[in-house]
Amino acid sequence: MSLVLVAFLVVLVFGCSPTHAQFHPTQPAQYQSLPSLRDRALIQDQWTAERIARIPALLKKYDADAWLICQREHAEDTIWKSMKNATDFDSHRRTVLLFHANQSSLAGAPNPLKWVDNTGAVWPEMRATLAKYQPNRIVLNTDEDIAFAGGLGVGELAVLSRELGEEWMKKTVNIPMLAVEYVASRVSGQLVYYQKMQEIVWAMLEEGFSHTVIEPGVTTTEDLSWWFREKMQVQNVSTWNQPRISVLVEESYPGWAGTEDIIQEGDILHIDFGITAMGLNTDTQHMAYVLKADGLASEIDAPDSLKEGLRKANQMQDIVLQNMKPGLSGNEVLRESLDQMKLEGIEGQIYCHPIGDWGHDAGSVIGFLNLPEHVPVLGDLPILPNTYYSIELYAYHFVPERNSTIRFRLEENVAWSDNSQSWEYVRGRQERFHLIDTRKGSSVKFTDQNQGT
Repeated sequence: MSLVLVAFLVVLVFGCSPTHAQFHPTQPAQYQSLPSLRDRALIQDQWTAERIARIPALLKKYDADAWLICQREHAEDTIWKSMKNATDFDSHRRTVLLFHANQSSLAGAPNPLKWVDNTGAVWPEMRATLAKYQPNRIVLNTDEDIAFAGGLGVGELAVLSRELGEEWMKKTVNIPMLAVEYVASRVSGQLVYYQKMQEIVWAMLEEGFSHTVIEPGVTTTEDLSWWFREKMQVQNVSTWNQPRISVLVEESYPGWAGTEDIIQEGDILHIDFGITAMGLNTDTQHMAYVLKADGLASEIDAPDSLKEGLRKANQMQDIVLQNMKPGLSGNEVLRESLDQMKLEGIEGQIYCHPIGDWGHDAGSVIGFLNLPEHVPVLGDLPILPNTYYSIELYAYHFVPERNSTIRFRLEENVAWSDNSQSWEYVRGRQERFHLIDTRKGSSVKFTDQNQGT
């Protein structure tokens, strides 16, 4: 029985999608301490060694004998970021890596074999190594569509063609899933630190979207964006996705309307940002509401119409995670999810992506903003287990008191669990608005550094 038919029967009986447990954290987030920079480097290098140790098995899985990566300083292969030591930035001189399947003449040899050279001495050694090893299929990162498998520079390809000659170049192959699976797959030790990072994100959101930071009529969205940047510095994390905060109006999507506004009571606020630490990245979108504090219109909670829009977005998250089975392609998950949304009377858009080493990491995507129903190539890749995903989407909902249909935009990170054989939220998901209530106290005072104090 298909997932869509199951969903249809549930709708007939219960009038809604299957109900999940509540995932909004029950306790306020606390700022977490990450290891010292020195300890982080040690931990990250251990993770990298564990990941590299998987490469011989990946080569066998994809019927390859070797994986040759060739790059120059300042012109690194895309995949270098996922292989380098934590304290490295660029590669040195020309860095050549030859990963092998630990067979034949290379059984027990270092993996990878590594050359750092600016004299040309690497090439006779490489030819001699290949002559002994006799690989039949040598993977080069030459894919035209997938960045993680297409990082070999055109200059390096020309050098390889000249130095290795037809004998070995005719044995080179393009197998993009080798690089995709290497980059996308996590190691078990990463999750505990990723959970700490997610709690830092939530702590920033809960503090930033509060009366302690926002003063309606005074604080601007730009003030708040810079508050998040400063807070990241204090927490000793950086960012790959700069905080973008807007007063949510229809024109603010996907443009910039609302990102330079003075925040007022009754405003809906939205943020999209991610932090970076320990070689990992987060990506989060939350919504907040500024309560009306005075007079007959005073509020103690967000209006029901807004809470209903948020509930629809949560329902979409449930639908995606129900359909998101490893082995299916992103396009298959997207089609099943869109069909189920239609059955349940929800309109919106899905655009989920892998996350990890990169904010937009290697792996299958589930929709794009400009490709809402089918994504060529990237959407045809299989969903891999043992990865992290960013569940990014929005639900349309008409808000009567605003006479406007609003996109309720959410994004949360999930990790595959071998124990439950399902995707689990790394910290939780937003199921209620962050509320700014000026009756609770005063906010910080922002200084326009262009104007002076």
